[in-house]
Parts: sequence; structure tokens; C-alpha cells
Amino acid sequence: MILHALYRYYEILLRDPKIEIALPGYSSANVNFALNLSKDGDLLDLFPFSTRIVQGKKEREIPSVHMNVPERVSLTSGVNPSFICDKAVYVLGISNKDYKDPDFINKCYEAFKKFNIELLSRANSPVSRAVTAFLEKYEPATARLNPVISRHLAELEKGAILIFWVENQNVLDDPEVRRVWEEHCLQGDSKLMQCLVSGEKAPIARLHPNFQGVRDTKMSGAYLVSFNERAYESYNRKEEQGLNSPVSQRVASGYGVALNYLLSASNSNRKIHIGDATVVYWAESTDTRYGNMFASLLNPDFVEGAPERPQQARQETEELLGRVAKKVERGQGMDIEQLSQGLESSTPFYVLGLSPNASRISVRFFINDAFEKFITRIISHYEDLKIVKEYPDQPDRISIYRIINECVSPKIGKREEEIKSRLSLIGGALLRSILTGTPYPESLYSFIINRVRVDMDDKEKHHYKVNYVRAAVIKACLLRKYRNYVNHPYKEVLQMSLNEEFTNPAYVLGRLFAVLEKAQTEAVGDANASIKDRYFASACATPASVFPVLLKLSQHHTAKAKFGKTTDHRIQQLLSLLEAVGKPFPSRLSLDEQGIFILGYYHQRAAFYVKTAEESAETTAAEFEE
Repeated sequence: MILHALYRYYEILLRDPKIEIALPGYSSANVNFALNLSKDGDLLDLFPFSTRIVQGKKEREIPSVHMNVPERVSLTSGVNPSFICDKAVYVLGISNKDYKDPDFINKCYEAFKKFNIELLSRANSPVSRAVTAFLEKYEPATARLNPVISRHLAELEKGAILIFWVENQNVLDDPEVRRVWEEHCLQGDSKLMQCLVSGEKAPIARLHPNFQGVRDTKMSGAYLVSFNERAYESYNRKEEQGLNSPVSQRVASGYGVALNYLLSASNSNRKIHIGDATVVYWAESTDTRYGNMFASLLNPDFVEGAPERPQQARQETEELLGRVAKKVERGQGMDIEQLSQGLESSTPFYVLGLSPNASRISVRFFINDAFEKFITRIISHYEDLKIVKEYPDQPDRISIYRIINECVSPKIGKREEEIKSRLSLIGGALLRSILTGTPYPESLYSFIINRVRVDMDDKEKHHYKVNYVRAAVIKACLLRKYRNYVNHPYKEVLQMSLNEEFTNPAYVLGRLFAVLEKAQTEAVGDANASIKDRYFASACATPASVFPVLLKLSQHHTAKAKFGKTTDHRIQQLLSLLEAVGKPFPSRLSLDEQGIFILGYYHQRAAFYVKTAEESAETTAAEFEE
């Protein structure tokens, strides 16, 4: 399914005039040098390539250029030469590596020479004869004495990749050279079998392409499909590798080009890194706006092509999300064409999550559906996260990155790497649940609850136990968990703001704790150690052991506070709600009930802020009238 989708996308890329994509039998590679030859096969010059790339606000030069070359043989432990383009150890017999076999470098050059001369002998052109003449007269033993080579010896010894030119003309531009290579690719010595992807009988690829661009994989790349151990082989196909999963050479080349393009910087829809997952996405269309819209909705902190204006980008995305959300709230189907003129809602869309696994790539998830359904699920995700804000300038839409960041304490210290490795799995699982509309991972909920219980408020650094993002995540996790239950136990509380009529003990106790905290603040101001610092974790887990103590303390606080009678009246109202259900202080709360406790605390505290803001606005208006 994945290979079929990637190959279909490859065929779409071939039809796109704006994208230079490799044809079957070719692939993109970073080339460092061109060996410029005369028509007689003499080495005239060694031309270095370089590319300037932009990283943030800076530009830097990298010593290579990206170009389409004959598909190179996947790197293995043996000697495997490629056509026309290869590493210096093959093309020139030069390397500074220490190989176990002392004759390995010479074997590489001889294999490259034999393979290329054999193919070029079938071409009838001056260019092919020039390369053949060079390979026949070149001597690796005296190469370092050549002034052309010695000028770039350090780069060549590190494994630079070279290509051939003849009198400043790329050898691959010669029709005869391309003809012999393409005939070799079509015929070769591969077995003819039915391709699992295309269904056609064709030469089967023994080795599949490798991929660069998946975070934390080797620099040389990693494989999505590979068989190199007897345990992975089937049907007694010893040392047949690709025959265990027969894919034609054309399809293998095509899906490899497509995935490498999606992972590269050339792709206008940049890949997304979430946890240990590298996520690529594409539509069955040449229109890049599908990907742009998907990425901007998924991450409101960034709009493709606008990193230098994040505030404006966020505003544009918020407006787009707002328009779509209104449609969802009314139960109306989204008109994608109206939101972004020319896009069709039924266009197939794909999202592929990849993770490193030694020299291979693991598929974390692969989701395909109509484009409209992806957008609807992303909007539903934001709707589930909606909760009353603490401050007006907080974002309406919370990005995945903000959610994941809230799982990590700002003071993780020595256990940083351990915790980051555990969190790496949450990102991919969270994205998958968003894109499929399923409940969020339980580990996310557990991490957030743990952070609330363990962290301490730090006003100077603006770190708080219970904040806007954490409360929103707790609400969304519980909402999705119980959405399909016939008897939803928390339906009345999983809303945006305070529900004063809800009598669930956990929710009322959370509200009560917020009122008791406010009483202390009104009485003594900012204490060195507030009841929130000392008792919140215990009150959340084992209310019966804490609240009697807090109620005694509240008597002293309400006696000192200016509005103590009003606060005392609120406390009595909440206690009456607890008494009405028969068990005012449960001995312990479950993990779900702890989340409800935190929501009650957050809703009540946010209600205090809203009321204070309204009173301040009324006072300002009255003063203005006077």
C-alpha cells in the first residue's frame, strides 16, 4: 500500500513541469566534483561543485550540488560499482579509510573500470570513448602525484562523489550514454517475476533504494525495504534478497525517488518532526497548496513560506481555522474550494510517519483518506482542546509541539535524555490519533497529570502547575476517551468553562481548592509556600487526608481578608454541594477523577479572572462617564 501510493506520486511528479524529478533508472544525489576530460581521455581539470543554502537568517555554502545521476547501487559491505557517478574510492581508487582487506581500494577501482567500460563499449559516441580511454590509461598508484588531483586530495580521500564531463559537457547529456544505461536497467540480469505493486511481469529489484532525511538515521541513509539475513527470507530463496518481496526495478526506482523527494529540502511541503517521527505528506495532485494547508492547520505556529513573519502567519491561520470551525460546529460539510480556491475536498491525501531503527526505517503510521476528512479531524482536535483562557493573548489553537513540551518539566536535569526518549513515542502516537479521530494516547494523559502533581509554580519563569495548555489537554483526553460511551460520566464538565451545577465530588473539590487558594492570597498575598505548593498533589489524589486541614487554615485566611465573608460564603456553597452527594471527601481519586479535579480547579480560577476583568472594565467605564 505504501509503495503503491509512493509510486503513484512519483508518476504525478513526472508530469509536473515545475519539479525536476529523476526518470526510471536515475536518482538524485549530492555530487562534489566533476572530472573534466579531453576527447582523448586526458584529465584536464577537477571541477568542484558548491551550493548556497539558507538556514534561518544565514546563508552557508555546502560543497556539493544536487543532480540526477544513474541510480547508484545501495551501499553494502561488498564491492558494488555504479555507472558514471560514484565515490572517489571507485572512480579514482583514492581513500584514507583503513579497510580490513588491504587490496579493497584497488578492487573497487577495478570493478568500477570493468563495469563502466563494458557498458560504454555499447555506446557509439566521442563522449563514451573519452571516458573509456581515461579508465584504461588511469593509474591509481600515481594519482596523488597528479597536480589536478592533489589540489583536492583531502576532499577526495573523505569519500567525495564524482561525475564525468568531457570538455565541460556532462557525460549524461549524451544520448548514447543514456541509451546504454536505460537498456541495462530494463534488461539486466534480474529475474522476471510479477511485481507486487504494478502487477506486471518485469525484472525484479534485488536491492531497494535507501533514504536520507529521516531524523537520527545514518548519514548514508536507511532502508524501508531490505532483506539481508536468512531469518527474513522466505520460500527458501537464499541470498535472493529482493525476491522475497518482488518489486520491479522501475517501481523500486520510482518509489525511492518519490520518498527521497518528500524527505528533501527540494520539497515545498517541508517534512514535520514530532518526537522520533519524521512525517511526510502529499496529495494525488501537483498542487502544493494541499500540503501547505495541511501543515499550516496542523501547526498554527508556522505557515509555509512565512517563518519571518510568525505573528502575521499565526493570525492568517487562526482566521482560516475559525472559518472551518464554524462549518464544523453547524454540522455543515466543508467547502474546501471556498476556503482555498481550486482545491477539491475528495482529493486522496496521504500522511506517512517514519522512525529510525538502526540501518532501517520503521513505519510509525500510514494514513490515507480524502483531504476533507483530514482537515475535519484536525479541526475536531482543536475543538476538543477548547477551554476558557487564562489570558486574552493566549492562542486559540494549541499546536502539537506546545502539547508535547508540557509533558517535560523545565527542571529535568540529569534524566533529560531518559525522559526525552520516553516522550519521543508520544509525538507520533498523538499525531496518529489526531489524524484518525481516535482517543489520545493514555501516556499523554499520564504525563500531563504527573507534571501537574510534581511541578512547582515559578512566576519569574512563567512556569505553573496548572496552565492553559495542560488543562486543555486533560479536557480533550477525557472527552475523547468517553465520547462513545452511552452513559458519559463527565459530559457536563468537559466543556470550555465553569459549570456551577455539576456535583461530581472531584470537580467540586477542585473548585473548592481554587477558592481556598484565593482566600490565602487575599489574606497574606504571595506566600513563600502557598497551599498550592504544599498540598495540591495530595489534595488531588487523597482529598480526605488534606481538605480538613485546608478548611481549618481557611478560617484564619477569611478572618484576615478584606472580602473574607464573600469567600467564606463560596466555601459553604461548595461544601453543601459535596454533602448533597453523600461523601464530601473521598479517600482517594482515580486518575480520571484527578483530571476532573484539575479541571474544576482551572475552571474556578479562570472564572475569578473573568469576573475581575469584567469588574475592572465596569470601573473604567464608570470613571470615563464621570
